[in-house]
Amino acid sequence: FVQFLKDHSIRHVAIDTDNENSTLKRFHPEAVFVDLSQSSGIDRIFVEVSAQQLVVVDCRAASTDIFLRYFNQLGAFEALKELNASLTLVLPVSHDADSTKQVQVLSEQFGDNANYVVVKNRLFCDQFDIYDKSKTHRRIMDELGGKEIEMPVLCDWLVVALNQSASTISTALRGSKFFIMDRQRLKFWQRDFEEQIEIARDLLLPERKRKGASHE
Repeated sequence: FVQFLKDHSIRHVAIDTDNENSTLKRFHPEAVFVDLSQSSGIDRIFVEVSAQQLVVVDCRAASTDIFLRYFNQLGAFEALKELNASLTLVLPVSHDADSTKQVQVLSEQFGDNANYVVVKNRLFCDQFDIYDKSKTHRRIMDELGGKEIEMPVLCDWLVVALNQSASTISTALRGSKFFIMDRQRLKFWQRDFEEQIEIARDLLLPERKRKGASHE
């Protein structure tokens, strides 16, 4: 998503909060690091929101409670309103019940104070029955105005190669390190991904003259 923003010259700030596996900062060194172990760490996000058109936050695993506590204790939604900013939660789901439970917890806690983009991650499965048949799915789509998109599958060997070279897909497409047919695979994956972004464009990308915050 950050590479998509770069490719389309959309002004933004990317924030990495994972101190153990800083994937975002590895692929995009200019990303800001925020230490969630510090009680005032999340304040940095609001500093960026006050100055930037779009802020993208890559959350580390098991950080849900930290953000929920912060928003509830400090009334952070009031601060977002004062900044004329909106919050979009990008929530991945797979075939298991745990991912649906995570979406349920966040949508219950944040309610209509946030926008929701649910990402069906096809890397792990093609079936999303647990989520699709859940009350959470119906609530997000019918009551909270959420959107659903799909994360297309990329060949395992290309994922490994991109990680080994610390290359984004756009970087790989501009070079010659990847075999021409692999570049074709990357090109078509990128096309499919950008089509999915367009489905939720109104929730993921800022409107003109409006500041937005995307929480990932």
